[in-house]
Amino acid sequence: MLQLTRYQWTVFAAAWLGWGFDVFDGLLFNYVAPNAIPTLLGLAIGSPEAKSASLYWTGLLTSIFLLGWATGGVVFGPISDRFGRRNTLMVTMLLYALGTAACAFVTDIWQLIACRIIASLGIGGEWAAGAAMVAEVVPDRKRVEAGALLYTAAPFGLFLATGINALVAGWLFADDPAMSWRFVLLFGLLPAAFAFIVRFFVKEPERWLEAAAAGATRKPSIAELFGAPLRRRTWSALLMTFVALLTWWSCNAFIPVVVATLAQGEAALQGLDKAATAALAEEWKTIATTAFNVGGLLGTLLTIPVAKRLGRRPMFALYFAAAALSLFITFGLDLPGTVRLYMYFFIGLSVFGIFGSFTFYLPELFPTRLRGTGSGFCYNIGRVVAAAGPFAVGSVAAAGAGDPQVIINTLLLVAIVPLVGLAAIPWVVETRGQALPE
Repeated sequence: MLQLTRYQWTVFAAAWLGWGFDVFDGLLFNYVAPNAIPTLLGLAIGSPEAKSASLYWTGLLTSIFLLGWATGGVVFGPISDRFGRRNTLMVTMLLYALGTAACAFVTDIWQLIACRIIASLGIGGEWAAGAAMVAEVVPDRKRVEAGALLYTAAPFGLFLATGINALVAGWLFADDPAMSWRFVLLFGLLPAAFAFIVRFFVKEPERWLEAAAAGATRKPSIAELFGAPLRRRTWSALLMTFVALLTWWSCNAFIPVVVATLAQGEAALQGLDKAATAALAEEWKTIATTAFNVGGLLGTLLTIPVAKRLGRRPMFALYFAAAALSLFITFGLDLPGTVRLYMYFFIGLSVFGIFGSFTFYLPELFPTRLRGTGSGFCYNIGRVVAAAGPFAVGSVAAAGAGDPQVIINTLLLVAIVPLVGLAAIPWVVETRGQALPE
């Protein structure tokens, strides 16, 4: 499909794994939150107090994490433009790997917050460097395919996080949930080893080296993104990322907690004991996250034909409409808990799938000297807005004392967000058929 040279494949693989491990480290905590949060707060795992606390703190921690992610994207975007894509990729991967692994050793909730902030800075910075590097190395005619395939690393990261949690928390340490989450988070170190490989096999893109030689990489400024030449393109990117990020995080951050709550309700109806209830919760988490990931993978790949045949603007409209519909059906209709698990496939197809477009659409909007700055700022600053989503969902759900119906009704309201995105489609800048700006 891509017909790349060996070195172009090497660069693509480096960026692909960097982004996959990025998502892996970013979401690993969400899988262990129902056990980690009560442990750090001194609450009995599975108790009503623990359920309420888990919902509230998952929302708050996710919101703080997103703010740190946004900060990392804004800070490291200009750094990648000025000092290079490869160096930025390597440094950010080390940062989020060490930050995630450090969470395994915390003894209170405040230490956890500090370690999550460190990890979030690296995760936010990695995306812009990787996306810019791939866009600048692959041929223009293959930019859409390379960008969309680059984002398939996100489902890989989620699959890996799901598998690690199932292996460690669901099998190896299933009888010790108060300790199992620490071993899960230690796997956050995996990207650190890969960061050293990047150093030896990847070099800076020729486009960036030419810009650096011409002095074009000096002091890139975010203010330039809102100057007359780029203002409309910047706002086009921001509108789309705001909607996509707010929807995605409001849904995905709560999959483990929501599914665990639904499983506990089902277990109560069946009269299952504590061990069987915990096993059912882990099984349902795996089913729901797998459905979401498979849908996301397929949706990501579908952005290639949709973007190339219809254009970027119709693509965004189609995905936002599908997102609103899937959320309404999943959480608005009276469905059995097991059916809701598999409905996450359609949420992933649309809510997750649209992110396959940002790895080619955002780099298309900005010139070389501002590509990392523009892509990093627009993709990550939206997390400041998105941070309100998990906090609001978590707060409302916690107020309902973990009542599954309250959680479901709250997630139903998230369907409004992609509808707002549909209203913003006329402001989207179309880049179909255009060369990468120099």
